[in-house]
Amino acid sequence: MRASAFVYPWDVNGDPEAAAFVAGLGVEQVTLAAAYHSTRALTPRHPRHRVVTAEHAAVLYPPDPARWQGRDLRPYEAGDWAPGDAYGEAAAALAQAGLEVHTWVVLAHNSRLGAEHPRTSVVNAYGDRYPWAPCVAQPATRAYLADLAAEAAVRPGARGTELESAGWYGLAHLHAHDKTGGVGLGDAGQYLMSLCFCPHCREGYDTQGLDPDELAAAVRAALEPVWRGSAPSDGGWAGVEKLLGEAYANGTRAWREERARTLQETAVAAVRAAAPEGFRVLLHADPVSYHCGANAGVDPAHILSVADGVVVPCTGGAGLLTPFAEQGRDGAVLAANLTVVSGMGGRPDTLAADAARAEDLGATELRLYHAGLASDGDLARVRAALRAG
Repeated sequence: MRASAFVYPWDVNGDPEAAAFVAGLGVEQVTLAAAYHSTRALTPRHPRHRVVTAEHAAVLYPPDPARWQGRDLRPYEAGDWAPGDAYGEAAAALAQAGLEVHTWVVLAHNSRLGAEHPRTSVVNAYGDRYPWAPCVAQPATRAYLADLAAEAAVRPGARGTELESAGWYGLAHLHAHDKTGGVGLGDAGQYLMSLCFCPHCREGYDTQGLDPDELAAAVRAALEPVWRGSAPSDGGWAGVEKLLGEAYANGTRAWREERARTLQETAVAAVRAAAPEGFRVLLHADPVSYHCGANAGVDPAHILSVADGVVVPCTGGAGLLTPFAEQGRDGAVLAANLTVVSGMGGRPDTLAADAARAEDLGATELRLYHAGLASDGDLARVRAALRAG
């Protein structure tokens, strides 16, 4: 199967050996970050540094001033961790090494946006804001995300894009010094804690026949036994309905899924309008439509009618591929995303077997997370597995 490795520009820039090293893994493609959230990342082979701290979400290229002139919401440029056109410099080196370059674009995940524009954030039933999670129901935020998708995706020379976080983000977040795991919220509890009660979402619930004040009170009441540890909060959607009641559960889901679905349509359309013919648009996706996070919850049939395919998390097993494969969409890309960094829970030593299992379940391509973060030993195993395959 065709394989692509995820890469950051700072893995390549300043290291004259990096592009050839990535090409030597046996991948045909790289998925190179063009717009990314804040992070702290190892660079175990770089001749100039070992740790890069990206202090805030940023675009890794110079944004177009004309596109963003006079707009309140606009992308932030990177600091010294990715100066100038860091994306373009890395993309040129990778292409010179014979690799096809696709952009990696993170959308609705931006802590600086939430800190500087608090009104854009998801607000839970208790009134707590999630600055890392832009509310994707708000019109101004949706317009910003669509334009960001188009600009960051269609960089010079790119042959396609992969859009991450193209939907709702919620409570779950890889946050520095995170202390939110004291109560096991489970699938249902995560949903309730991810419901947004910003002014726009309150109006949206009203269109579903739900009084927003009564709904917020119902969410708090449903969660009270969960906080005490006297009631389970798992069980998938049935668990949500049990905790919150069917009417409230289904009304909130209808509002949220419509907002996520239309954002995905708008973002993909914006990319296509800016892109050359043949440009591929994929979404990082979860087939459970009410789920939140980097892998946006989607309806498999719908998203495969909108985008060219999906990137599906498969490190813990490839079962999430099945709902997409069952759609039988000819030509759709079903990319199995496998972590190959052993220190992050990846299994580079079983890559060949994991890839074969993913292919049996419908995968047409592989994504390997992450060529810049993995040790030489991990990548030696990747190289051997790709050669054997």
